[in-house]
Amino acid sequence: MDASIVRGELIVREGRDDKEFHFQRWVQARLGEAGINHDDPGRNSYPDLTLVNTPEGIEVKGLATPGRDASFDGNSQVARPKHNGRTIYYVFGRYPASPEGNTFPVVDLVVVPGAFLNTDDAYEHKNTSTRGFGSYGDILLRDRKMYVMPTPVALLEGVEGTRTLLLPADDDPGDGFTQVGDITRVEVEDVMTGYSFDFATNQLSATYGKNPTAGRRYHFRAWRIARPEGPGPEVTMSKDVTPSA
Repeated sequence: MDASIVRGELIVREGRDDKEFHFQRWVQARLGEAGINHDDPGRNSYPDLTLVNTPEGIEVKGLATPGRDASFDGNSQVARPKHNGRTIYYVFGRYPASPEGNTFPVVDLVVVPGAFLNTDDAYEHKNTSTRGFGSYGDILLRDRKMYVMPTPVALLEGVEGTRTLLLPADDDPGDGFTQVGDITRVEVEDVMTGYSFDFATNQLSATYGKNPTAGRRYHFRAWRIARPEGPGPEVTMSKDVTPSA
């Protein structure tokens, strides 16, 4: 993907209403060029792309800039390190928010393991429901969760305008890469254990409990393709992000 951006491979959208899948198709094309076989994505599948020859999956997140690029929605699926036995990687790509035509460049790219966004793979998401809502008591109330998670643009300094790969500290990307940062994330003391909603006040309230793995540290390294002009800026955790180290 790095080489494709350097040589100017553009995102192609089918029209102005094509807002969700054009960057995903761009990523698929890059996998095809690299000879990486993957299953065709389903409309609501997670992750977006599953690799055939290795137990890995790719979730693709396109971000328009300028615009909302500090967070992204997980529609009924929170970020996680593994899913159905596959290690999950997230590909974040930013592109112009208001291009003049239907082709436009990838402004920058960050690839991170799901474990960088959330280490809990024990939680199982379920959409639940209950009956009895409304004046006649015959309305079904669905509890369909939406998770809003920070992007690497918010979590990291030094990734804007670059192509960056983040990996667990004990993973080696191989020859041709230059390390550009050491990143550590730390588990919090208290974690959300539940929530309730009051219809009378329209207030959502969360309950918290002690995290049994509080203080556990997760180490990552940032990498870029080695180039004659140098690797670019160092990657660090954003000072505005807490808790982290």
